[in-house]
Formats: sequence, structure tokens, C-alpha cells
Amino acid sequence: MKKMWVLMLVTVLLLSACSSGGGGNTASEGEKASNEITIWAWDPSFNIAALNTAKEAYAKDHPDVKINVVEYAQNDIIQKLNTGLNSGTSNGLPNIVLIEDYRAQSFLNAYPDAFKDLSSNFTASDFADYKLGPTAYDGKQYGVPFDSGVTGLYYRTDLLEQAGYKAEDLQDITWDDYIQIGKDVKAKTGKDLITLDPNDLGLIRMMIQSAGSWYSKEDGKTPNLAGNEALKEAFVTYKAMMDANVVKLNSDWSQFVAAFNNGDVSTIPTGNWITPSVRQEASQSGQWAVAPLPKMAGQPNSVHASNLGGSSWYVMNNVPGADQAADFLGSTFGSDKQLYQDLLNGIGAIGTYKPATEGEAFNKEDEFFGGQKVFADFAKWTEEIPSVNYGINTYAIEDILVVEMQNFLNGKAIDDVLADAQKQAEAQLN
Repeated sequence: MKKMWVLMLVTVLLLSACSSGGGGNTASEGEKASNEITIWAWDPSFNIAALNTAKEAYAKDHPDVKINVVEYAQNDIIQKLNTGLNSGTSNGLPNIVLIEDYRAQSFLNAYPDAFKDLSSNFTASDFADYKLGPTAYDGKQYGVPFDSGVTGLYYRTDLLEQAGYKAEDLQDITWDDYIQIGKDVKAKTGKDLITLDPNDLGLIRMMIQSAGSWYSKEDGKTPNLAGNEALKEAFVTYKAMMDANVVKLNSDWSQFVAAFNNGDVSTIPTGNWITPSVRQEASQSGQWAVAPLPKMAGQPNSVHASNLGGSSWYVMNNVPGADQAADFLGSTFGSDKQLYQDLLNGIGAIGTYKPATEGEAFNKEDEFFGGQKVFADFAKWTEEIPSVNYGINTYAIEDILVVEMQNFLNGKAIDDVLADAQKQAEAQLN
């Protein structure tokens, strides 16, 4: 009986040792060498295509490393990450995951130990300043910045010329000027100025970031709505566009793209990622150009540059192979100038890696855009984008603002709109 008791005790101790660590892999397990890397991302024509290009580049010096690129919808990635991280286990999680910049701080704040510090794997100062805030936490760089959401004002040169406007007339304009141009174009051509989805506040984001402002204060947590002068002016400008009768409404992505592919609108103020969608209407080649984004007339800090969208790469700290994954990112997206040339030539992806902008791909004239060196212009504007802290509540606050925007359009006073939004945000998020 004594021998049996000792045997049982040893068995229990062995089982306990095997299951230690709270159900997750320890940091040392994450650092184990691995010849296999799994990466999660979305969008086969952009992010997945970029990964496959990086995969080929890395294979030249690392032929024995197997890289699995797994496509999920962005919402599915968010759900899977939250489920896995909340459970305390890294089982089933990838080595590398793509996270949108607007969401990054919410993950880094909630799960700071789940992501690997990549500060030593790349030189942060080589990237656009505005991308470094979302990817950093507590003084360390956890994400390798990827694509630029730098914005521009895409416009139909032929339609604006009919209203008496030339390229030089759009280089230093305010949103008020922009609305006036829209009225003139509508009067001469019958075409609307812009297409908007009332449930999408992307235009508001572009405006306020151009003035160095956001929905939250510098701490990234405290709502900054009531008394936010940039946000107030953005709302007022949005309503002015609607009141000017120059807006074609849309309710989804396909309607958004159709509005400019069909020639129903004369401009698209948005992120550079729209370029492939503009190009898909080949009959309009030579009829488009891109000007700097309009600035906010009442905000002294507003510039002709902003951002919409963008994402970065993160390594899961406690998944075996973390060091190999970090090396992959550092060797490709973190430092490879030729990779960014290939990404631009192959899929039109503009990165935020500054040394790559000196390359030949960025200085090509684009026939579709009337011979304009659009990528060189976007690279220049990328460096001018104001840095803001997107914080942890961007989408939660926008859910509130979408409703209040409708109230504003229906006659509610702007100060009441933002005061009520502030109260709701404080009640829900604190």
C-alpha cells in the first residue's frame, strides 16, 4: 500500500508539472526555435498578397522556415484573439497577427504580456511618426508598422475643369472651399461632389486627425467630445456638405465604389488604398488626379495631411517560435527596402518605411492619374500626418457619435450633441 501511495503521489506531481503555467505557454516556450510560422491576416488582394511577397523574400535566406499564411475576415481575427487571450491559453493562436491601428491599443492595454517586445528587431525611427503611437505601449514597440492610410483628395480633372478649376486651385484649400467647388461642379455638370454613408464617420476621422485631435484625450481613455473644437467643426462641415445638396448617399462598399466608377461624383477624399478601386474603371484613365486633403479653416494646427485606416504586424509572445516570427518581421517589413518597392509595383501598397520612399517605384509617373507621381506625393504627405493617440475606445465612441450625427442633421444643436455624446461615453466606458 505504501508503494502504491508513493506511485500515486509521483504521478500527481508529474501531471501537475506538465499543466503548470495557467493553461498558456511560458515566455521561454515562446522563445523556442521553430522552423514554422503561422500568420493571420485579412484581404487577399492586399494584406495576404503582401505577406506572400514577404514570404518569398524571406525564403531566399531561410529556405527551411515554413510560413503558413491564413486568411480570416478582420472581425473573425478580433473574435479569435479575444477568445484565446481571455481563456489564458495560446493554443490555436498564430505566431504573427495583423491588427488595425485603431484597435491596437485596446489589445496592448488589455493583454500586455501576450505580445512580444519588438524594439530590438527593427528601428522605429525609420517609420512614419504617426504609426509609432498605435504600435507602442509603455515605452516599447510591439508592432512593426505596415501600410499607410495616408489620405488625398482624388478628383476628376475633366469635371472640375468644366467648372473652371485647375490643379493649382486645389493645392491649398479648406473644407469650406471644397464645398464651394462642389456647388460649382454640380451647377455646371450635374454631378455630386462626394458619396457618403451616414453610418461611416471616416470623413470625421480624417478631419480631426489633420488637426491633431481625436475622440479621446492624450491618455487614450478619457472621452474628448464636449469642448473638442476640431470635432465640432468637423460635424458642422459634414452638415454643410449635406445642406449644400452635393452628396450622393451610399449604404455599403459596393455603392461607394460604384458612385465614382460610374462617374456620379467628382471627388473622393479618402485613404490611398482606394487607388485600385479607382483604377478598375479603365475608361477613366487620364481623368483623375490627387490633391492634398483640404484642411480645417478654424483649426490653426490643421494640415493638408491625414490618415484613414492602416494596420501593423504583431508577434504573439507565448506561442512557440516567437523569436523566429520576430526575425521574419524584422527582416522583411521592418527593414527590406526592395520589399516595399515590390509591394508598390505589385499591389499598390504604400508602406510607412521611410527609407523605401527613395526608391524608383515611388517616383514613377502614373498615366492613369495624368502623369502625376502619385506615390511620391502620398509618401510626402505620410510624413506630414499629425500623430494622435487612437486609444482604446475608437469604435465604441463612434457608435455613440453615429447616432448623435443623425440627431445633429435633424436639427439638434451641436453643443448639445457633443455634450450628450460625452455623457454617454463617460457612462459606458468608465
